[in-house]
Amino acid sequence: MAKENMLLALLADGQIEPNERKLLGTETAEKLRELILLEKLPAGMFIPERDIAEVLGISRTPMREALRILEREGLIEYTSTRRSRVADPSIEELLQSMSVLSTLEALGGEIACSNATKKDLRKIKHLNQTMLDKSDVFSSIDFFKTDMAFHSSIILASRNRPLIETHQTYNAKLWRSRFLSSRRQRGRKTTLQQHQNITNALCKRDAVEISKAMRGHIDTAMRNLERPNSEVNYT
Repeated sequence: MAKENMLLALLADGQIEPNERKLLGTETAEKLRELILLEKLPAGMFIPERDIAEVLGISRTPMREALRILEREGLIEYTSTRRSRVADPSIEELLQSMSVLSTLEALGGEIACSNATKKDLRKIKHLNQTMLDKSDVFSSIDFFKTDMAFHSSIILASRNRPLIETHQTYNAKLWRSRFLSSRRQRGRKTTLQQHQNITNALCKRDAVEISKAMRGHIDTAMRNLERPNSEVNYT
């Protein structure tokens, strides 16, 4: 009950703002996703669906749709009594999924070296440069969104539909763990250098080098997950 009251306080303070028009389920999911990633909705907290729907000015239907989206992403889970709460997977569960993601991203990078178009390369280089240019001003959530767009663009450039779909599934389930990793103090500088290495390898169409760089990048994220929470940057 205390945690639910905390959420209602966030609502009252404007952390979730109602829109003048009705929100779709995907828009509601986006709002809730950010609160979960920023740990304003902490792991294990029950979600007061009716209260959130009322504040957002939406019906229970798009609210349930939003929760289904977040459930597929591994951010929300349901109890045996069908109460929704913020998921709290173990470190071991996350690390196992991250090891699979490492292989998927390495493979995606390799294939992208052969299939990426000049337009793909321009987009990936632009995302990389954006992170470099705005590293000091980006909030943690904005930096993370650009980071994920960078990785997704490489996978999309592979033009391999089964790989793209499998990567989307695993990456969605690991949004929170990847976000926590990206917030480690001093971690942003490492991320930027690793992204530059990945970009350079892709532009050279060096499949061996990009595979190594992609695996190393995910390995860093896995090590970050095992570090103490005191090293997390909350800005």
